[in-house]
Amino acid sequence: MDDTSSESDNSSTEEDPEIPEKAQAPVLSVQSVPPPAPSSPKPAPVVRAGNGPHYELRHTLHGHTDSISAVKFSPDGVLLASTSNDTIVKIWSPATGELIRNLAGHTKGNSDISWSSDSTYLASASDDHTIRIWDVDSGLSTRVLKGHSDSVFCVNYNTSSTLIVSGCLDGDIKLWSAAKGKCMKTLNAHLDYVTAVHFNRDASLIVSCSLDGLIQHVQFSPNSKYILSTSHDNSIRLWDYQTWKCLKTYTGHTNNKYSICACFSVTGGKWIVSGSEDNKVYLWDLQTRNIVQVLEGHEDVVLSVATHPFQNMIASASCKPDLGIRLWVDRGPPASSAGPAPPAPSAPSAASG
Repeated sequence: MDDTSSESDNSSTEEDPEIPEKAQAPVLSVQSVPPPAPSSPKPAPVVRAGNGPHYELRHTLHGHTDSISAVKFSPDGVLLASTSNDTIVKIWSPATGELIRNLAGHTKGNSDISWSSDSTYLASASDDHTIRIWDVDSGLSTRVLKGHSDSVFCVNYNTSSTLIVSGCLDGDIKLWSAAKGKCMKTLNAHLDYVTAVHFNRDASLIVSCSLDGLIQHVQFSPNSKYILSTSHDNSIRLWDYQTWKCLKTYTGHTNNKYSICACFSVTGGKWIVSGSEDNKVYLWDLQTRNIVQVLEGHEDVVLSVATHPFQNMIASASCKPDLGIRLWVDRGPPASSAGPAPPAPSAPSAASG
């Protein structure tokens, strides 16, 4: 992918229609991205606007005893799952912040989790070389997927939840039948451990990344037309993978050591959300690339963030000694002390399709 293309504030992404599900899933690897020279992050101003985000802390969740590696909202928005190096998967209520149950069975630390599309099952990837599929309501492990020869670092369901893809420290990617728990294919995709794998919307492509490059995390955009990547040069990039061009670069946070994920937020405005090694959560306007809000409160590196599928809610999780999960909610702009102002006419969004 070419990172030399010029970026334009006038360029915008777009929505696209639903695409029929397919079973084929060739891998689109981003290991060939030319690594840009690492640079020290420069403090970036926060551009706040009346129609920008106004997230505030709602709940702080504690219970994990080691660094938290992943948080994910269920597709129906009712539950939040988290996992950690303490081997436990925890299920929470994002509405109340209460712990619902623990999913125990892995014998070593966990790195990733993924929900099935009906919010019934959860897949977890572990250093014990296995992937477990959990029935979340019962708390029982229904299948144990075995076949990786080393720690499993990442896992994801496809949209129809018929397939599971996983990445391992030995560089291999495996494609599994979710119903049978059987490995369908092994791809010798990378030279170092695979840090992220993700299906596009119709499961016709898988994107992956590895420590054989600077890229640490990748995922398709909700419309599957773009790829979002994080890297160890303190930058997040939005790619058009069909033209191999970098469309946007988001900077201002700190990321030069850990594998930190970023994600899309589309319930209110269109934001890019990421953790950071300066213990903060950053939000950028997807189109303008401006930092529109910085969330502070964590006491260590924020490794994982997730956005609610329907509500303006963000979950963020941190390393030890913090060991906290924070739930942030956007309640809208604060009321003016001068009293309510008449509503302003809405302007067309640059991110509209």
